[in-house]
Amino acid sequence: MFTLHGELGRTVQVRSQQQSHAVTPVARASYKRSTVTAATRQVDVASEAIASTSSAATPRVAREVYQVSEAACCSTSTSAAQGVAGVDPTILAAVAGLGLTLFAVKRVLDTPSRKYDNNVGQEYDAWTEEGVLEYYWGEHIHLGYYSDEELERGYLKKDFKQAKFDFVDEMLKFSGAQGPKKILDVGCGFGGTSRHLAKKFRDASVTGITLSPKQVQRGTELAKEQGVGNVQFQVMDALAMEFPDDTFDLVWACESGEHMPDKTKYVEEMTRVLKPGGTLVIACWCQREETPAAPFSQQDKDDLQFLYDEWAHPYFISIQEFDRIMKGTGKLRDVRTEDWNKNTIASWRHSIWVGVFDPWIVVFKGPRIWYKTVREIVTLERMHQAFAKGLMEYGMMTGTKALPSAKPSETAADAKAPATVGA
Repeated sequence: MFTLHGELGRTVQVRSQQQSHAVTPVARASYKRSTVTAATRQVDVASEAIASTSSAATPRVAREVYQVSEAACCSTSTSAAQGVAGVDPTILAAVAGLGLTLFAVKRVLDTPSRKYDNNVGQEYDAWTEEGVLEYYWGEHIHLGYYSDEELERGYLKKDFKQAKFDFVDEMLKFSGAQGPKKILDVGCGFGGTSRHLAKKFRDASVTGITLSPKQVQRGTELAKEQGVGNVQFQVMDALAMEFPDDTFDLVWACESGEHMPDKTKYVEEMTRVLKPGGTLVIACWCQREETPAAPFSQQDKDDLQFLYDEWAHPYFISIQEFDRIMKGTGKLRDVRTEDWNKNTIASWRHSIWVGVFDPWIVVFKGPRIWYKTVREIVTLERMHQAFAKGLMEYGMMTGTKALPSAKPSETAADAKAPATVGA
C-alpha cells in the first residue's frame, strides 16, 4: 500500500499488489485519477498519482505527482464573469440598480394617492394655496376648446389659457341660453367662468359655489382686482343647495359632476333651483357606455379605477346615462347631448407642454411639489390615453326646464326618447 499525501492535507490510499521482479513490460506503470471535493472549497480537485514499479529486485518507492485545479464551470472569479458577459460587473450592477429603481418609481406612480373620501374641498384648497395650478391653467380649471382649424395648425400654436375662455363661449352657444338674469356656476373653481359670464352679461347677477374656502377667497380677490361687481362666491354643497326652488335662469356646471358621489341628486338639485323656461348645461368627463356587446375589459376597469382614485372622483357615468337622468327628472325637455372629445382632448398634453416650456415655478417650490407635479403629469397623460382610445368621452348635456303649463306627457315623452350623442 502506498500512502499519498495531497496538497489539501488529505490522505489518499492507493493499494497495489506487490509484483515480483518478473513483471511484464506492459505493466511497468499504472495511473489512477480521483476527484476529491473539498468540504471547505467549492472546487474540483484532480489528484493524479503515478506509481511506478521497476524490474529491480527491490520495489521502488512510488513517486507522487499531484495536480490540483479548479473546474472552469465552478469559477467565480471576476475574470470569469467578465469572460461570460463581456461587461464589467460594476456596469451590470448599475444597470440592475437602475432597473429596480425605475420599477419602484412606476409602482409608486401607478398607485393612486387621492381617493375620494369627501375630500374634494381639501384637495382644491391645497391646489389653490400652492399656486401651480392657477399659474399654468389660469382662471379656469377645465379643458380648453380647439377648433378643427386650430387642430390642423397644431394645438401648441394656440394659447393654452385662451383655449379655456374659448371653451366657455362654445359651451354658452351649445346651451342656447339667451340673456339670463340670474346665473349659477356649480363647482366654480377660482371663478374664471363666473367672472367671464358676469362680464358678458353685465345686467345679470352671477353666483359661484364650491366646496373649497380657498377657492372662494381667491375668486373674490380676482373679481375685485378685475372690477367685476356682479359676481359672488359661496362655499356650498351642490347636492344640498340652500337656494329656493326656481331661482336661476341659467345653471352652469362645468367639470364638477366628476366629483359628485350621487349623479342623480346632482342633476335633480340643479333642476330644482332652475327657473321654468331656464337652461341647464353640463360639461363632464364621462366614461363610455358599457353594454353586453361592449363590456369593459379588466384593463379598462383598472384604468378607470386609477382615474377615479388619483383625483378624488367617486366614479364616472356615460353620456347616455346623463341623458337618462336628465329626462328622468320629468322636468327637463329638449335634452341634447354631444361628445366634444375631438375638440378638447388636446388640452391634456397641452397642459404638460406649458410646464415643460416654463418649469420655473415648480423648480423653486421644492421636492414636495416636484413629486406632486410628476404625479400630475402621469395622470394627465393617462387621461389623454383614456380619451384617445375611447374609454373616456367628453360629455356635453343641456336641457330646458318645462313651464308649468307644459303637459306632463311632453316631458314623459322626452324621458322615453333614446339618448342622442353628437360628434
